[in-house]
Amino acid sequence: MVGDGGNSGKGVNLTVGVITEWKDIPIELLMQILKLVDDKTIIIASQVCRGWREAICFDLTQLSLSWCIKNVNSLVLSLAPKFTKLKTLILSQNKHQLEDNAVVTIARNCRELQSLDLRENSKLTDHSLFAIALGCSDLRKLDISGCSAFSDDGLTYLVSLCRKLYFLNLARCVKAASDSALQEVGYCLNQLWYLNLTGCKNVTDVGVISLAHGCRYLTMLDLSGCVLITDDSVIALANRCRCLRTIGLRYCQNITVHTKKWRLTRD
Repeated sequence: MVGDGGNSGKGVNLTVGVITEWKDIPIELLMQILKLVDDKTIIIASQVCRGWREAICFDLTQLSLSWCIKNVNSLVLSLAPKFTKLKTLILSQNKHQLEDNAVVTIARNCRELQSLDLRENSKLTDHSLFAIALGCSDLRKLDISGCSAFSDDGLTYLVSLCRKLYFLNLARCVKAASDSALQEVGYCLNQLWYLNLTGCKNVTDVGVISLAHGCRYLTMLDLSGCVLITDDSVIALANRCRCLRTIGLRYCQNITVHTKKWRLTRD
């Protein structure tokens, strides 16, 4: 039974003995407590003592830093070498603070990452994509929507090595989402079921038809704002992607079939 130790943490009595300092809390109890607090508190806890830091770094698999509004780049550079067991990392920003050196550090240290959210980090360049491709080959989910500096060279390289991706958000990545890059996506990502290309105005039928031929398990595809595509894209998707349930076609003025928001149903 846990007694009332006050805010100092002293005098907490467990069946395993008397805890006189915070660092004496059993690791098993610490990890249960940390499941109830936010990510900011977890980071603070990791600074209490070496034992806590080692336990948290070893057991922590999910982390979000989207709450950080200042100095996020420095924080990532500090944390990434410690939290090497992360499988999910959320770094979405609206202040555009994250830089390539932080992503490179993540890729070098967090090699078990399966889900990475980099939304709205417009300072990032292809150097980040190259690093992710080389360091995080087990990646399954990637959100780089709003990362406008990425090019199709970076995206092509990434998908050629991260072939387990099944979720890819490229919304407003105008330079990255070219027909040539989508041809590589269709060739490499045969497990892909979610793809968002909203606002990727350079995409044509060539890219979409390549997706239709290669990504047979697509379930959700958003082509809203892909103003160059025509009915040929829709027909190819309907014929080849038998799992497709929802497709976004808003602002696609060259599409004449069905509606601007076309929903498919299959038996």
